[in-house]
Amino acid sequence: MLVNLHVKNLALIQEEEIHFGKGLNILSGETGAGKSIILGALSFALGQKVSKDALRNPNEEALVEAVFSVGEEEKAVLNAMDISVYDDEVILSRKISGERSSAKINGETFPAQRLKEVGELLLDIYGQHENQSLLHKKKHLELLDEFGKDSLSPIKEELAQAYQTYVSKKKEFEEADRDESERARELSFLEHETEEIQNAKLRIGEDEELEETYKKMLNGQKIHDALNEAYGETGSGSGNSASDKIGRALRALRSVEDYDDGLSDMISVLTDVDGILSDFNREVSDYVDSLDFSKEHFAEVEGRLNEINGLKSKYGRTIEEILNACEEKQAQIEKLKDYDAYLAKLEEELKKATKRVEELSSGLSVLRQSQAVNLCALVKDALLDLNFLDVKFDMAFTKAKEYSANGYDEGEFMISTNPGEPLRPLKEIASGGELSRVMLAIKTILAESDSIDTLIFDEIDAGISGRTAQAVSEKIYLVSKAHQVILITHLPQIAAMADHHFLIEKDVVVTDGTKATVSTIEELYGEQVTKELARMVGGAEITNATLENARELKELADRKKQ
Repeated sequence: MLVNLHVKNLALIQEEEIHFGKGLNILSGETGAGKSIILGALSFALGQKVSKDALRNPNEEALVEAVFSVGEEEKAVLNAMDISVYDDEVILSRKISGERSSAKINGETFPAQRLKEVGELLLDIYGQHENQSLLHKKKHLELLDEFGKDSLSPIKEELAQAYQTYVSKKKEFEEADRDESERARELSFLEHETEEIQNAKLRIGEDEELEETYKKMLNGQKIHDALNEAYGETGSGSGNSASDKIGRALRALRSVEDYDDGLSDMISVLTDVDGILSDFNREVSDYVDSLDFSKEHFAEVEGRLNEINGLKSKYGRTIEEILNACEEKQAQIEKLKDYDAYLAKLEEELKKATKRVEELSSGLSVLRQSQAVNLCALVKDALLDLNFLDVKFDMAFTKAKEYSANGYDEGEFMISTNPGEPLRPLKEIASGGELSRVMLAIKTILAESDSIDTLIFDEIDAGISGRTAQAVSEKIYLVSKAHQVILITHLPQIAAMADHHFLIEKDVVVTDGTKATVSTIEELYGEQVTKELARMVGGAEITNATLENARELKELADRKKQ
């Protein structure tokens, strides 16, 4: 449930805070007072884009913060989205300045898209122009699928997977069905590529070995000079090498060994060092003798590396990838050589995929038509409650020419509002007010099985008045007994049913000698509600008659609610 909405520096609002309650929350006010700004601010908190022009003061940042109370089911879903919930509350906040915007959930920064996902879990906003979507057949099938989602979802998921397989097989078959000359050209090209790879006689790891050898040979003279220098500094014979100096040191110690027993350990250590250095000198000498950097060998290594790198540039980054590419090309060659069998195999796979999609689409259609009977019966009853005196409501199905991930159904709502008239497409006969009532009927039916706590309606009462308005008010109140409903309205019959009534007004304020227009909002109580209802009944001038009318309207609403 939406508990609180805080809006600052947005459009006509300087700073306002609204505390919503359970049941039916009504927002009313003069046209242009800023009622829709409230819903716009809420949409912004739920991740929708907002223009920087919406900032009231462009030099300050705008803030919208929405606080929701959530139950265990919502908490489980939010936790699965890595969103922590404390004290059974979720706080969605958005800030926007001239340079940037930020989005947070419970104080933690998230992308705006995540706010949208959370918003879809917590509330459903029904805009004032959504009833026009009933003029499009595609929307009718969406509403039916939403109504029957519990029984339709499993087969729809299976159908979506089967359809992807069907599309893949169809594409593969269409691409494979080519003329003979094109096939011959591709076969020749593939054979040339595989021959090129096979003739190279590649060995896994060969490139790494060659690169190591090439690096050594490329720097051969440097290696040779460094080894000779090391040998000269450590080998015996030069008179000033490390080996010669250690030899002289050993002779000096041994000449006095008999005079001090403590010298034995030193002589032993130095003897070991002399032995290690002699071993090192032999290894250096042998390594120098083994170095063979012939120009012919260098050219062979360089040529082989160039060959392997050339293949890498064509077929893969590694020798493994090149060999895998060769296997794939050989498999393609086999297909092309035995193309008739390959085509027959693909055609059979496509037939199976098509048959599966057809079976699932047919099964989905049967389930949909069954759900449509239930939905249309409920909509008819709801329309009778909404002051349609004699109405018939049905759904007509046709089969689309092509499959889709949603099956082959095309569904359209049909309606008759007068006795003796045949059913006709909704778009052909329904007025604006009738479309509003049809959408309200469907929305109230969907709400009964919907887990979303908060429903928001923006001027759903467009085009209705009188007894119809009274019927709509009663229907909305019934929905509000199971859900929190927030509704913008101009009709006193609907406003009278409110559990919480908020008035939005537009005023001119003077700050530092400058005039500015601002929107304010306050919750009404007692006689304040009566005065607002009187304004809605009679317009700008409130008389004793309109006040009495408003009191009667409120008393009637209270009796209906009971």
